[in-house]
Amino acid sequence: MSGADPGRRRFLASGLCVVVGTALLRQVEADEPLGVDARTLTFYNTHTREELTAVYFSAGATDATVLARFDRILRDHRSGEVGHMDPPLFDYLFDVARLAGVPPRFEVISGFRSPASNEYLRKTGGGGVAAKSLHLAGKAIDVRLQGVTIERLRDLALGMKRGGVGYYPQSRFVHLDTGRVRRWSGK
Repeated sequence: MSGADPGRRRFLASGLCVVVGTALLRQVEADEPLGVDARTLTFYNTHTREELTAVYFSAGATDATVLARFDRILRDHRSGEVGHMDPPLFDYLFDVARLAGVPPRFEVISGFRSPASNEYLRKTGGGGVAAKSLHLAGKAIDVRLQGVTIERLRDLALGMKRGGVGYYPQSRFVHLDTGRVRRWSGK
């Protein structure tokens, strides 16, 4: 191809980029983690001011010790109760950060929620807290992604079609969950 026309080479290279980009997007849309070996997440809990960066997946397997550390940092900050977070939620977060082109550094507003905390928020929070919130099952998280506006985070997550996406512009966070695909806006 050394004698090929430079315009033709650019055309072929751009076509290859489109094919690879489309394949990566389809993986994300199909609820499959992107094709990388090690997956790292950083969580900063806005209530406890704790931060944790850890590799939760490598060599084809999740690390149960790291998942337990994630459960701890994502605990109910009101009661201190630690719940079990849904591991596919971590892949969802990892993939949305990759799609955004930024490191997966999340500010956490709410992870796991105890029944007592959920009921307290339902009674005092001005509405918008579901009686059977997926936070109770560890399948939901309210976050900001460092370096990404909440509007962009919402749009990327909606495009992935991986679960529920709630947009809270006044409170400045996005709710992501591994439940059925749906969307809503709150305060």
